[in-house]
Formats: sequence, structure tokens, C-alpha cells
Amino acid sequence: MVSGGNKPQRRLPPDFYERVWSVVREIPPGRVTSYGLIARFLGTGSSARIVGYAMNAVANRKDIPAHRVVNRIGLLTGKFHFETPETMQKRLKSEGVRFINEDQVDWDAHRWDPMEALPREFRDQLSIPH
Repeated sequence: MVSGGNKPQRRLPPDFYERVWSVVREIPPGRVTSYGLIARFLGTGSSARIVGYAMNAVANRKDIPAHRVVNRIGLLTGKFHFETPETMQKRLKSEGVRFINEDQVDWDAHRWDPMEALPREFRDQLSIPH
């Protein structure tokens, strides 16, 4: 369950992390998305923090490009979950992602929104309500 102050608690699907990882695998090289955009795509817009937990769990796996998930303004808030704090930035730079400062990607140039990019069939495969 997810709680947030006085907000009603919401039960997440038991396979929520797997759904997050399925979306993250679709992010093209050179693009980034946010925890919140993934949560919104999955129909749980208030669960950005849980998306972050899912990313932290796989930061060092090669089959899930966790380095392509940043916060809502492009900050590398997950960088300390990688092999070194510099790993996330190095991976993004190797894909051509530009930075506006040391820890912030050029969000406007590299933003990828799964709601716009992924077809409805992808949502259907994940059993996400429309």
C-alpha cells in the first residue's frame, strides 16, 4: 500500500515493479523519462516514489536502463544507487544526452513520455486501465 499524509491508501498491483521495468526497457537511448511520468502511464500517478524504489532495485542490471529515469526536472536523483555516483551521468553522456549542469539533463531536449510514445497495445499487455 502507498500512503501519503491524509490521502487515501492505494493498493498497487503485486507485479508493479515488473510493470515499471517493462516501461523502462522501452526508453530509447538518448532519451530520459521521470518517475512521475512512468507512474502516470501505469495509472498510479501518485506513486512516483514507488517507481523510484523499483529503479533503485535494478540500478546495476544491464537489461534495464535505469540510468534513463530521472526526476521531474531532469536531476539525477538516483545516481547513488549505481556502481559509482558518476555511472548514471557517464551512461547518459555516452548516449548523447546533454546536461545543463553537472547533475541535470537537458529535460526539454531529451524528455520521453510513455503516454505519448507507447501504443495502446503496450498498455493492454500490461493490463493497465485506460
